[in-house]
Amino acid sequence: MEDYVRIFDTTLRDGEQCPGAAMSEDEKVEIAQHLARMKVDIIEAGFPVSSPVQFKAVERISREIEGPVICGLARALRPDLEAARDALKPAKQKRIHTFIASSPIHMKHKLGKSPSEVLEMARLAVKMARDFVTDVEFSPEDATRSEWEFLRELVEAVIEEGATTINIPDTVGYTTPQEYMDLFRFLKKEVKGADKVIFSAHCHNDLGLAVANSLATVLAGGRQIECTINGIGERAGNTAMEEVVMALKTRKDAFCVETKIDSTLITRGSHLVKTITGMVVQPNKAIVGANAFAHESGIHQDGVIKNRQTYEIMTPESVGLKSNRMVLGRHSGRAGFKDRVIRMGFDPKPEEIDNAYNRFLEIADKKKEVFDEDIAALFQAEISRSQVDEKYRLLSFEQNTGSNQTPSSKISLQIKGEVKQGEAHGDGPVDSIFKAIGQVTGLSPLLSRLVISPVTEGTDAMAEASVTLEEGERRVVGKGDSTDIIEACAKAYINALNRL
Repeated sequence: MEDYVRIFDTTLRDGEQCPGAAMSEDEKVEIAQHLARMKVDIIEAGFPVSSPVQFKAVERISREIEGPVICGLARALRPDLEAARDALKPAKQKRIHTFIASSPIHMKHKLGKSPSEVLEMARLAVKMARDFVTDVEFSPEDATRSEWEFLRELVEAVIEEGATTINIPDTVGYTTPQEYMDLFRFLKKEVKGADKVIFSAHCHNDLGLAVANSLATVLAGGRQIECTINGIGERAGNTAMEEVVMALKTRKDAFCVETKIDSTLITRGSHLVKTITGMVVQPNKAIVGANAFAHESGIHQDGVIKNRQTYEIMTPESVGLKSNRMVLGRHSGRAGFKDRVIRMGFDPKPEEIDNAYNRFLEIADKKKEVFDEDIAALFQAEISRSQVDEKYRLLSFEQNTGSNQTPSSKISLQIKGEVKQGEAHGDGPVDSIFKAIGQVTGLSPLLSRLVISPVTEGTDAMAEASVTLEEGERRVVGKGDSTDIIEACAKAYINALNRL
């Protein structure tokens, strides 16, 4: 359809390649479920041949997720293509996405192949993929630094072999909107069979142009955009799905196309990916940043009060936020809390509501106001905890610290119903609490990442902590939240130990 742009989400594949953003199998499935609710057209679930964990995750998503096309990535190699075929078997709608480098620098220095060899490998890969599935996508890697005539020849060859989608990646974030638009127009005009396929954009954000470049291809006839939630991905990231979707929706007069994305689930998806990966969203990030719909200037506030359109080109409601924030506090009842949770897009179980409400009362006693972001954080943490068997549970802790003393921590844990206590010194408050936990549990995995971020503003803001632990080849991410930063870190560390 000429007026329809397909959204190809690669959060679970390219997004996960962002350093520190590795996800467990359950976490990938949780994100895939939300992507399906958002009505994403294609979910690139992973790179099956790269590891047994990747293969299993793609296979499980193929089996459990309905609605979107499920896609697996494969190099132009038989083992990759066979792994993708096997992992995608349970999917009702499946796609193999195969690729090979096409730029002179990549062919010479990475592949050690001549253009003719690359052409033949691409042709054979697409032919093999078509033997496995009817929906095949082909990408000439580093296309924007490739010679246009060779690209034409390469794309023409894979279309002859049955490719149904041609993706033109800006692999290193090098191109500009005008150049990219010109390249798309050249290929659509000069390639035989171009009218039979969908042309797709896949952009990286090294120069901050990923979204602009992706949107430019729509004007040149591109009808698929590959993107990630929050724009996560290698180096400077990928095209941000929320920015592309809202640009096409808000400026339909300029682009004259639409997507089928349910934009009211954007904020929920952004928070989910942030919580699972530990990748913080900058406050001034378009669409999903904490300040995206905030007005502090008196002039702005006056204008918005009189007419929201004076300073808001889209409504907060359109991305899943509430424009008029009802303040929740210590006097709020369970019914009001549950109503707010449901209106924020969660689908709570009774026990999740009960546990989250008790946590809410604890926070309300410490804060003057409890905001939507606080509720989302504590409820998401409650869901995360409910998915893990709690062998270790934090009961209480004490700390001594100061400029002239070595920080120390005393901690009390419940381990399989038994209360155990420990004490340790450390280089700082967080180090001492982690060592105390290690003393009690007898575990000392490698701590490879610790991220602490405030959920809301102010000195009484609730903090979210994300801890990444490694033990051998295993890697887990634990989450914790509290108005006390040290308690948030302790909860995150214990959550990660439970996952191990």
